[in-house]
Amino acid sequence: MSDIIIKPKSGLTRRSTLLGFGAAAGAGIITSAAPGFVRYSQAQTSEPIKIGLELHRTGIGASYGRWYERVTNAAVKIINDGGGINGRPVEIVVEDDGTDPKRGAEVVEKFATQHKVDVTFGTLFSHVVMGAAPRAGELKMPYVVVSEGFHVASGKLNRYCFQPGITDVRSQVTAMAPWVSKNLGKKVTMIFPDYAFGHDHRDYFSAAMKAQGGEIQQLIAVPPTETSFTRYLPQIPSDTEVLYHVMVGPSVLTFVTELGQFYGSKRPEIFGFIDSLEAVDLATPQLEYLEGTYFWEGMPRYAQKDQSQWDKAYRAAVGVDDNGASLADPKDISTYAHMFGCWESLFAIKQAMELSSYSGPKDKAGFIEAMESIQKFDEGAEHPQGDKTFNGKNHQVYGHQYISKVEGGKLSVVHKTAIEDGAYEITGDYTKMAL
Repeated sequence: MSDIIIKPKSGLTRRSTLLGFGAAAGAGIITSAAPGFVRYSQAQTSEPIKIGLELHRTGIGASYGRWYERVTNAAVKIINDGGGINGRPVEIVVEDDGTDPKRGAEVVEKFATQHKVDVTFGTLFSHVVMGAAPRAGELKMPYVVVSEGFHVASGKLNRYCFQPGITDVRSQVTAMAPWVSKNLGKKVTMIFPDYAFGHDHRDYFSAAMKAQGGEIQQLIAVPPTETSFTRYLPQIPSDTEVLYHVMVGPSVLTFVTELGQFYGSKRPEIFGFIDSLEAVDLATPQLEYLEGTYFWEGMPRYAQKDQSQWDKAYRAAVGVDDNGASLADPKDISTYAHMFGCWESLFAIKQAMELSSYSGPKDKAGFIEAMESIQKFDEGAEHPQGDKTFNGKNHQVYGHQYISKVEGGKLSVVHKTAIEDGAYEITGDYTKMAL
């Protein structure tokens, strides 16, 4: 895997250092920071940089947590093999939050007071982010989430919270609504989980479809721990043209099975978020009903005909085959549409620490300012999902989205959005908050 190792940066001019430019040797990428950002003094210690991984090891997010941990370990190996960060090795400290908001806050407290980590990262489920982020701010603990909710981008959290590795729901649905409206229909019924992540879908996809002349006919909120959906499906209006679903939790197969039983051979167009089927084999017999339906993917699970060299190398590094399954066990399906966010977030953390010459907790303010100075991430070994822009004011990254169709029990990409397709008015500005 020598073609993916990121070696320490070298040969930077003063100008490229100040602006944050300079490709990592062998990575084939360029990153940029806002003009005027000034680096801090070089770190002079060999003590490990400790990164706390707040992991959904148990609870309804466990399937994600398993792969988030694997990707994190793979990325850290690449970083350490390339010299670490500022010449220091990276050490991952794991704590399970049980996919529970209260425990999430407790984990952040433990990272700060007991483990004394430099940065916390990895949280996925939005209700956990919302429960833990305020405590991170109080403890002045950098909190890098790998979620999709609009929580960070809204500006309602605090200056210590970032989402540099994966786009937010508002941007995702804004980018895809025009395609859905044009190709699938305008009369939409939405089925979504009844918590912060689902509410973001409800609010922002509704607004995006209305902007396209669409109509949201029914909003059906389902508890994320629900085990049967038969009492919800009759709420779908008969003239629905597009059924939009985003399910989470352990009962997604039940949802699809009951949906098939409800509709039979006649159904509307169906557009879902792959969240509904992350870590689930599309060849599962109960999923035959989904043939010909569409999904959002953050990164295509199945290797496509135009697969990039970066996707190929990333798959090898994290141990995933061309079908999105573990190389060690073809029945172990990855959470491929999301887990790249861990990889890319770690390299964003690395970049900000190198920009600020981070040497320890006393440099956290410099780390925050360095992260805010970054303007873009170019596609490459560090960012295999694709190129992205980063907004230092609302601490949110923006990138490409993929719409895939279920064909022959696999997902084939039919549309890739442009970064600008997901643009919306930025109202939050964390840089105005005190550190």
